[in-house]
Amino acid sequence: MTIAEQGNELMKLRHEEFKLIIENNQLNVKREEFVWDVVLKWVDRDPERRKNDLLFLLPKIRFGLMDTKYFIENVKDHHYIDNRKDCKPYVMETLKFMHNLQLTPSLAETIAPSLARPRYPFEVLFAIGGWSGGSPTAVIETYDTKSDRWTRIFEEDTHGPRAYHGTIVMGHYIYIIGGFDGLEYFNSCRKFNAVTKVWEEVAPMNCKRCYVSVVLLNGIIYAMGGFDGHHRLSSAEKYDFERNQWTMIAPMTSQRSDACAAVMNGRIYITGGFNGQECMNTAETYNVDTNEWTLIPPMQTRRSGVSCITYHNCLYVIGGFNGLVRMNSSEKFDPTTNHWSPVVDMCNPRSNFAVEVLDDMIFVAGGFNGVTTIAQVECYNDRMDEWFEAKNMQVYRSALSACVMKDLPNVEYYMPLDRDRLEESRKIIVRNSRPNNNDDTERVDNEFVNTVAIQVNNNQIDVDDNDAVIIID
Repeated sequence: MTIAEQGNELMKLRHEEFKLIIENNQLNVKREEFVWDVVLKWVDRDPERRKNDLLFLLPKIRFGLMDTKYFIENVKDHHYIDNRKDCKPYVMETLKFMHNLQLTPSLAETIAPSLARPRYPFEVLFAIGGWSGGSPTAVIETYDTKSDRWTRIFEEDTHGPRAYHGTIVMGHYIYIIGGFDGLEYFNSCRKFNAVTKVWEEVAPMNCKRCYVSVVLLNGIIYAMGGFDGHHRLSSAEKYDFERNQWTMIAPMTSQRSDACAAVMNGRIYITGGFNGQECMNTAETYNVDTNEWTLIPPMQTRRSGVSCITYHNCLYVIGGFNGLVRMNSSEKFDPTTNHWSPVVDMCNPRSNFAVEVLDDMIFVAGGFNGVTTIAQVECYNDRMDEWFEAKNMQVYRSALSACVMKDLPNVEYYMPLDRDRLEESRKIIVRNSRPNNNDDTERVDNEFVNTVAIQVNNNQIDVDDNDAVIIID
């Protein structure tokens, strides 16, 4: 809803045009509360005339996706709809839905009504390849944050599977870099067009790189370290899209295989890894202007098979293998203080897993827990400083790579067919709207169950034979 914040064009639309926007499945909003706020702003521009148009707009707002407290405090009794018989059915349908959602233990086979059907996400998470069942895999899965569901995509690379590789998104292309198929260590690179669903070869790297670390900075791909089948590498190289060519850059200060890299403040940071003798706690940064690597303070823990990601101006380093066990611990580096500090533990120990920032949260997927490959997915929210469990992937795997693609014109293709099932929608609603004080969660939930129950019981609701609220369309 950036257009609503930055300009007045949306506010000038007639109600028919405005309705088409807010009912669109691909409307890009983090929360449905934003839609209500924009509708109110639109009515405020000409309240005497436009408040009557609310009758046409209310059915297009997905009130069932809102936080219960927000709906009761900001929608139910709003002066634009309070005491209006024509608007009351939409309020009552939502109250009844919220009441049933809180009390029903299992909604696995229930399809969400239109007021609670998730919109398509603006960002789609791709999980590609990896190691599963003792062999490499080419499986591609995509994750829909709005419904908390994974779906299998069958346009796998015809050149076969790979694990311990890197992925980079550029436009609507996903670049697959290096890796290993159980026999061969790759310097080859492939790209997948997510719109046409076609795979193509791109120029190979100068070095074979399994356990490679990759980043995108200023429109250039950087591939660092890895294992070529004989040696752990300190070398690094960069890829020019226009020239379709890889060029060597200055080597790192250390050999790093099974490390992880991220971009922060215009610099590349690479953390941990294995140098052939030990798991590493060192980290270094690359200046693209001077072509120089510089060590930064070491991490608090040795980490190989680690994942790192930039999140809210800090470098988060998560999980990995310390030489003895797979870890669920995390730490973050603040470049303003040049200091590492601990982060709350993940739910599951893991190494060689995927990490991405999605929907303003850190997501981790898959990996190896010390005994077996896993399919578990978790997400971290720094405002709550807590990890939440998300829907498992369909395939157990480690050594996978993930990437996020934004604004796909064919996003519906990458969505699960059963994304409207209520069980999955509820999980996301709870995760994104639960109170900050975890000790008060149960008290607050019970409070709202009782509040909604009172609202439902104190009002007359017309129902049909299937106990479904009748709404005037």
